[in-house]
Amino acid sequence: MTATHAFIRQYLTGYQPYKTYWNYEDGCVLKGCIDLYAATGDPFYRSFVLDYLYRYVAQDGTIANYELGKYNIDSINCGKALFFALDETGDERFRKAIEFHMQRLREHPRCGCGNFWHKSIYPDQIWLDGLYMAQPFYMAYETRFHKLADVADITRQFANVRKYLYNEEKQLCYHACDTARVQPWADPETGCSRNFWLRSMGWYLMSLIDCIDHCSEMLYEHYRLLIDQFREAVRGILRWQDGETGLFWQVIDRGDHPGNYLETSGSAMVAYALIKGVRLGVLNEEKYLPIGRRIYENLVQYKLIPGDGGLHLCDICAVAGLSDKRDGSVAYYLSEPRVCDDSKGVGPFMMAYAEYLRTR
Repeated sequence: MTATHAFIRQYLTGYQPYKTYWNYEDGCVLKGCIDLYAATGDPFYRSFVLDYLYRYVAQDGTIANYELGKYNIDSINCGKALFFALDETGDERFRKAIEFHMQRLREHPRCGCGNFWHKSIYPDQIWLDGLYMAQPFYMAYETRFHKLADVADITRQFANVRKYLYNEEKQLCYHACDTARVQPWADPETGCSRNFWLRSMGWYLMSLIDCIDHCSEMLYEHYRLLIDQFREAVRGILRWQDGETGLFWQVIDRGDHPGNYLETSGSAMVAYALIKGVRLGVLNEEKYLPIGRRIYENLVQYKLIPGDGGLHLCDICAVAGLSDKRDGSVAYYLSEPRVCDDSKGVGPFMMAYAEYLRTR
């Protein structure tokens, strides 16, 4: 049994829901389990996902602990697991629950450019995080149940991110943009936040490759846009890779800044996106597979640490956001706690491991 396998089994066996309400952190772990089931066929992962969903999805497809009225785009992330549950069980509650989530997206407020708000307390704001939470679910829905009628809405939202959040010099996207240009953290001219946070770029890369996975190649214009944007983002992030470990810095382009550190969750997201990009034929295998595999292998070497009760996945940024008190400065991103075994890190680490297994 590999160290990664031992850690994941231990982690899932004792897993407790991250929050009392339907949340994106649990969704990351569910996605990791789904990917590992595809990679290994181990029924342990299937059972984990179905046991979780049957606890919360009612017969009529409603989610009792869904935070209705908060218009939080994060809440969509857990809904991705419903497609897997429907395929595995045929239980109609999961089909209804997919529609429940899609209705939340239909009602979700939008910026003037057409992108979803991040949440009601963050009006007129586009965050890279939100692309991952909603767009792959939206694309899966369009592909399976809506005859691709609104795919242009999905790709337009990605195009807007490229238009408003991308920095040509650094070849990175800022964490967020306030399209109203009124937030204290926002540049008064561009609306963008001040720095490049690793996990937000990780969310961006994963959202693109997962949407590519669900998108039909027959939709050439839309499929091409996603691939071009993904390849550009890959080239951009790899400019800032740490030479010794292959991992990435919490504030991506400031590896020389005192207190900056090689962060685990975002590095795992990059590994997942690269290896999956190779598997889907979007990235050149000879060039990119060794890079993706090295990132994953060095996460195991440097970040999977023995401690009390077994192995622990360390150096995960606990949380980062933007608000009146969170100004998006380098000092801010480095002030947030570094924790172990957080779902936002373990879930992507599981996804990266699954892709690693599938390309051996």
